[in-house]
Amino acid sequence: MIPFFKKVDKLGGKFTSKTGVRLEPWPIFILAVAVLLMSFIFMPSGVSTALSLALFLAPLWLPFLLIGGALMLWLALKRGEFIFAQSYIVLEIKPPRSLAKTPLAMETFFSSLNLTGGESNWYAKWIKGGIRPFFSLEIASFEGRVHFFIWTRSNLRRIIESQMYAQYPGVQIIEVPDYTRLISAKTDEWAIWGCDYKHTAKDPLPIKTYVEYGLDKVQKEPEQVDPLANLIEFLGSAGKGEYVWLQFVIRAHKGEKYHKKTESGKDYTWIDEAKELVEDIRKKTRDSYVDIVTGEERPGFPNPTKGQSEMIAAIERNVSKIAFDVGGRCVYLAKRDKFNPVMITHIISLFKPFSTEGWNGINSTGWLKQFDDYPWEVGVEKKKDLYRRKLVEAYRRRQFFYEPFSYGAFVDDAMVMSTEELATIFHIPSRSVESPSLERIQSAVGTAPPNLPT
Repeated sequence: MIPFFKKVDKLGGKFTSKTGVRLEPWPIFILAVAVLLMSFIFMPSGVSTALSLALFLAPLWLPFLLIGGALMLWLALKRGEFIFAQSYIVLEIKPPRSLAKTPLAMETFFSSLNLTGGESNWYAKWIKGGIRPFFSLEIASFEGRVHFFIWTRSNLRRIIESQMYAQYPGVQIIEVPDYTRLISAKTDEWAIWGCDYKHTAKDPLPIKTYVEYGLDKVQKEPEQVDPLANLIEFLGSAGKGEYVWLQFVIRAHKGEKYHKKTESGKDYTWIDEAKELVEDIRKKTRDSYVDIVTGEERPGFPNPTKGQSEMIAAIERNVSKIAFDVGGRCVYLAKRDKFNPVMITHIISLFKPFSTEGWNGINSTGWLKQFDDYPWEVGVEKKKDLYRRKLVEAYRRRQFFYEPFSYGAFVDDAMVMSTEELATIFHIPSRSVESPSLERIQSAVGTAPPNLPT
């Protein structure tokens, strides 16, 4: 990664949002070449000396640049071949008519998907291009009809079915065609808008989970307050010619997001980030005092407020559970004459019920949201069409962590979430969610006992 690229990219984004002037790479490159030529005209000796020095030192810096770039390209190639060689399926989960399970059942199910095999050694990673399994949890609305899906490798179907039936005996799981391929999604036929999602604070700080909503205990259905009901009702509001696709691409967390190691040489993970976050909070709880003898300022005893104590406890509880890298994405597609701009406002604030002021939340970012629609932006429609096509392609491929969708804001904006957080934003809703848009199976489906005489 280019040094300081992330900081420069963020500064460019802030400059664009304030001025409406988008800094494209090619104009900046041309400006840099022009500055170099002007410098050569007015200061030929200085520029010549600098270029000569850079050329003289090329044997020192050029091999690192070429070898590093070649290795990254090689890894991207082998991973692409590995991903392409796998077979994938889409499984639809049909909720039962009556369900008394809490989201804890879904949390248990997610624990079984924390698979880290496939990249255990250098040969598996660099020669075979192996990657650990990733899944896509999806909720889609087809003109107001809401469906739950899981996209996975076909050889992992047995794991998903067995673990899901173990926690939700009444559900029905069937293989279905990939719904994203059933419409063309061409930009000249469809109006398309979409975004990714990221945390508003550091990952170890939890969002408002089902525990805070009291769903960790079985309640009477009229008393339940399920935040997923808001999301389902919104998806069910899509009208004729409108489609909303929501996905969470997940994989076991290993710390690639942070791009660094700990002092011991191990991968830096969200547990290390949680320790630093807790330590920062503890430092704030110590009121300093002046030693009357020496006159030196010394830290006092910890005196945390109730909110600080609860925050530390929540962080420690959150990171004590199994963690996943999570990439959230939403796509809104509508026929040209059916496009409703109000849907965009809802998509941007889709996860407000899961956010807590002062703690963590989920906010929209990237893709079509980065355009501010200033009237003086040049060529913005062509740029938007390019992003619309790439957005649909990224959703269809269920890609978030690997090439060609693992650069810039994508992989760095990936969320790290515990199974508790993940089960909050994706679980089989109980009967308390009475939205008519959510299709449920009317009766239990089972197989004949294996001991029947034949």
